Amino acid sequence: MRDFALRALDTARSRGANYADVRVLRQQAESVTVRLQNVEGLTYDESMGFGVRVLVDGYWGFASSHRMTMEEADRVAAEAVRIARASATVRGKPADLGPPAAIVDTYTTPVLKDPFAVPLDEKIALLLKTTEAMARTPHIVMAEANIYCQRDEKLFVSTEGSEIQQTLVETGCGIEATAVDEGEVQRRSYPNSVGRHQGTEGWEFVERWDLPGNAARVAEEAAALLRAKPCPSGVTTIILDGSQVALQIHESCGHAIELDRVLGTEAAFAGTSFLTVDKLGGFRYGSPVVNITADATIPGGLGTFGYDDEGIPAHSTPVVREGVFVGYLTSRETAAQLGQTSNGAMRASGWNRIPLIRMTNVSLDPGDRRLEDLIADTDEGIYMETNRSWSIDDRRLNFQFGTEIAREIKKGKLGDLVKNATYTGITPQFWGSCDAVCNRDHWIVWGTPNCGKGQPEQVAHTGHGAAPARFRNVQVGIMR
Repeated sequence: MRDFALRALDTARSRGANYADVRVLRQQAESVTVRLQNVEGLTYDESMGFGVRVLVDGYWGFASSHRMTMEEADRVAAEAVRIARASATVRGKPADLGPPAAIVDTYTTPVLKDPFAVPLDEKIALLLKTTEAMARTPHIVMAEANIYCQRDEKLFVSTEGSEIQQTLVETGCGIEATAVDEGEVQRRSYPNSVGRHQGTEGWEFVERWDLPGNAARVAEEAAALLRAKPCPSGVTTIILDGSQVALQIHESCGHAIELDRVLGTEAAFAGTSFLTVDKLGGFRYGSPVVNITADATIPGGLGTFGYDDEGIPAHSTPVVREGVFVGYLTSRETAAQLGQTSNGAMRASGWNRIPLIRMTNVSLDPGDRRLEDLIADTDEGIYMETNRSWSIDDRRLNFQFGTEIAREIKKGKLGDLVKNATYTGITPQFWGSCDAVCNRDHWIVWGTPNCGKGQPEQVAHTGHGAAPARFRNVQVGIMR
């Protein structure tokens, strides 16, 4: 891989590139899905290829291929240079990458048990046991469980002298129970919704989340929701569980702080951002208890790595401090426009895609409260768990989210189940209403393996550390 990458780099340089980098990626992915007592999905995918990115007189070119020959390295590098020269005819603002970055290093995800070494029969048996336990509950018509693992072997080289090798391992798992009765449909998921929870760990991740041990409870909650009271409408206090806080961070903060969105260079897929550069350092994003950090170094986080796809080391970056907006996710080029250096947020979903600014682990820092004390301190409200739906405008400002399950809070105690719970708000006002965040004992780095961005679309894997948090004066249910 090294000789091949250096050949492409030399060709790009000889054809006139002022800067070039080459990414070689070999990716393995295995997915196992069981529905009821049937193995419904069993896939193993392997892909290998390379991408060459160049700057010629300040204009970008990119080309890629899956053919790993020296002749193809020459052809693709030359093609990238030709594309850069064509880009120059548009005459936009030339790119500035800021100071050079020359790093020689390796990074490997810490793993206790290689998930690819676990026998397939063992994985299937665990999922069958899980779905069998869910299916015993009355009214459960569908019980689904899945396991996913991925390994990326990456090499990055650049004309500035970087040479970085990384091996990144991810493991994920999830279950979902669907209950139906008299035309009513309810679902419950674990550990998280939208397929699964995932992290940069090995098989120990699946063992820790204990799918069979939680299967019956998840199914019983789905069935109980069939008879639950509907979500009331009005303004009240809500407490969001950690997984829903993670979703709130992802949609209303994580995407909003991607500097390419802010600058308008990446807007087609899901819009821009209300956090414009004039707000940096002084805008009141939330209450004084709101502290948000983007940290790609958190052990086990799905947005954790050694180096991004520009060869920049993983960073921990303050985003919000005591409610004040203080930082973006950046690339080398966008950071230079603010007189800064990149904090390492450029990632591509594959060897045939250009890197984009993507979330790392964008997290709400833990507070000092225990969940039981937070509930006891709430006279009236709703406790909401596990995302069910999300909708947010193209500036990441106005939103409505729904959760799978909720419970009334009456005089400091959890009460009746509530189904189809929703809440709505405007991002800075909503975070401004946050008056308490639970402590590190409740803090989990939740994985989001399905974050879309770019055209053609790229699906990124991001993380969000969160604990339950309380928000006052929030509109829930249907606005009247």
